[in-house]
Amino acid sequence: MKSILKQAKLASPAGGRPPAAVELTPEGVLAATITAPGQPPAYAYQPLAAGDLVPGVGEPNLRMPEAVSGAIRTALEKVSPRGREVTLTVPDTAVRVVVLDFDALPARAAEADPMLRMRLRKMVPFDVERAKLSYQILVETKTECKVLAVMMPGPILAEYEAAVRAAGYEPGAVLPSSLAALAAVDSQQAVLMANLSGQALVTVIANGRDILLYRTINLPADPTRHQTEVRRSIGVAVAYYEDKLLGRPRHLHFAGEGGAGLLAGWLGDPELEIIDLVPRWQTGTAAAPGEACIAGVTGALAGAN
Repeated sequence: MKSILKQAKLASPAGGRPPAAVELTPEGVLAATITAPGQPPAYAYQPLAAGDLVPGVGEPNLRMPEAVSGAIRTALEKVSPRGREVTLTVPDTAVRVVVLDFDALPARAAEADPMLRMRLRKMVPFDVERAKLSYQILVETKTECKVLAVMMPGPILAEYEAAVRAAGYEPGAVLPSSLAALAAVDSQQAVLMANLSGQALVTVIANGRDILLYRTINLPADPTRHQTEVRRSIGVAVAYYEDKLLGRPRHLHFAGEGGAGLLAGWLGDPELEIIDLVPRWQTGTAAAPGEACIAGVTGALAGAN
């Protein structure tokens, strides 16, 4: 594996990732590939049975590894990628993403890595020494160094990578769903984004190369409490945007099942326009059924070879 954080949005190098991507969710596997330079992506979807994949950081995620590998193989075969290397997008709840502030950070990764792990030791509920860590400097001055750190438990990362390899492909990069989706936002202006799954909500405020907020919350299963917590958390993100950027956001870029219309109905805020981060089944030759969101795999292809 090359990196968890393979330059998700910020300073993403052209040609930095494979021209194919696959996103794993508890509901199914979504594959995408760029069939030819300048062409829109092609998409395909293969459902999973309930309980085949249960994301988290404390226990094994792939309860039925053979079923997950089979779904990956089937989905990718439908889009016929040009190579065997793919970007793997994993559920947000299987990863921890943290923005950290330092006075300074060593330029050499071998020296920076233990400093980051020391800070993260009290912030993540798993063994940081056995975890995979990737990081990216967001802001660096003579007196400040702001870092985006991504950490995933080693055994859980190994599960996901093994499933891709068992399907006959190679995980060239690994990204959390929301960081992958963020790469699909083509803007250097301040952006408020929300990525909603059945298990979690991630709210992000990005401002050019900087990330002002990255917050993940687990959601209750009860539908009423689920919606209440989504409204509350987005309200917190809007207030934080106002505080940091001295103005209320006019738009919220949404990635998640059900689309912008669903979230707009939940929020009921006429002053906040909800926009699908990626047009739903209108980008490329999408063949996936239902309400699966293509933002993650679309962003994973940003800057692909």
